[in-house]
Amino acid sequence: MHLLVAPNAFKNSLPAAAAAEAIRQGLGQSRLAHTCRCFPVADGGDGTGDLLALHLRALPVKTQVADPLGRTVTASIGLTSSGTAIIEMASASGLRLLQPREYDPLHCSSAGTGQLMRLALDQGAREILLGVGGSATVDAGVGLLHTLGVKFLDSLGNALQPNAEGLLQLAAFDLSGLDPRAKGCRIVVLCDVTNPLLGDHGAAAVFGPQKGADPATVRQLESALTHFRDAVQSTTQVDIGSLLFGGAAGGVAAGLHALLGARLVGGADYFLEVTGFEEQVLKSDIVITGEGSLDAQTLEGKAPYAVARQARGHGIAVVGLAGKIDFEALRDHFDVLLPIGNGPTDLAQALHDTESNLIQTARQLGNLLAISARTTSPKLNSP
Repeated sequence: MHLLVAPNAFKNSLPAAAAAEAIRQGLGQSRLAHTCRCFPVADGGDGTGDLLALHLRALPVKTQVADPLGRTVTASIGLTSSGTAIIEMASASGLRLLQPREYDPLHCSSAGTGQLMRLALDQGAREILLGVGGSATVDAGVGLLHTLGVKFLDSLGNALQPNAEGLLQLAAFDLSGLDPRAKGCRIVVLCDVTNPLLGDHGAAAVFGPQKGADPATVRQLESALTHFRDAVQSTTQVDIGSLLFGGAAGGVAAGLHALLGARLVGGADYFLEVTGFEEQVLKSDIVITGEGSLDAQTLEGKAPYAVARQARGHGIAVVGLAGKIDFEALRDHFDVLLPIGNGPTDLAQALHDTESNLIQTARQLGNLLAISARTTSPKLNSP
């Protein structure tokens, strides 16, 4: 039996590669006779950059950039020999760079990601692959765009602060100072969610609270993003409010699409395509995937769902492993769903135990598959 182990990252616990290794280790401790291929996956969220760089053989280029609050941090891009730059927004503008008490989506800026894009252009990049999951911002990308030369103006023509609070006064933008290399570069934004920019399912309403916004701040963020939509529409006659993927990374996807012509794609499907995942699926008998929580949001563009959809499309069974599982939402999309928890516990302990729980669950899964293989063996069933 050949098993393909293709988990996403287990958020706040294990990167995808470490999760794959834990599953491989557990299977190796079981009684199942098998071969195994680890193929960690991503969908535009945390860890996407590292995995893409590995698959595409990109070399790292480090630099100093501003974090979401303007402090200096070290981040890097990946650069391939063909001129493709790989950037992970979370490395410069990510929530993981902040303490929970520092979450502040009205003032956090995506400027550091703009600095990484400028570095890519300095290195001669002709294409930028930007994974936008895990951001701390709800600024529609104005921090990033300002770094590349765009000015955001109030009704009197005064320059605004390039953050969500500044957008509350936005009346127009000035593209005359935009770095011309940015317009000439092909930009592909890998989105880990399909949410639009505005509305009940938009960036402010859905992701604002995750980034520290209380109900009053969510309303301010919605107003800020609406001002951005209105300014874009008055200039381009294009309404980006309901754009598919537009709400990704607090509207960064919408901002890049509107002002730089970026292509917005489902990060998971794009990742599987460019890394040759289907070839590995066709060699497999069973695919094992998972992430921290398998729930209704998994069906909105997360990597485990893309893995399951592709494998089942080829008639190959899929097992989903997670710390938390919404069986009602996902039962029709996976052949087997297994929670990895080992009893009641708080979140902190569950995150701490993720690796050992994955090993244990994979070992038991391997033993179950071994029993199934024995009981269906022609030799055992012969007279």
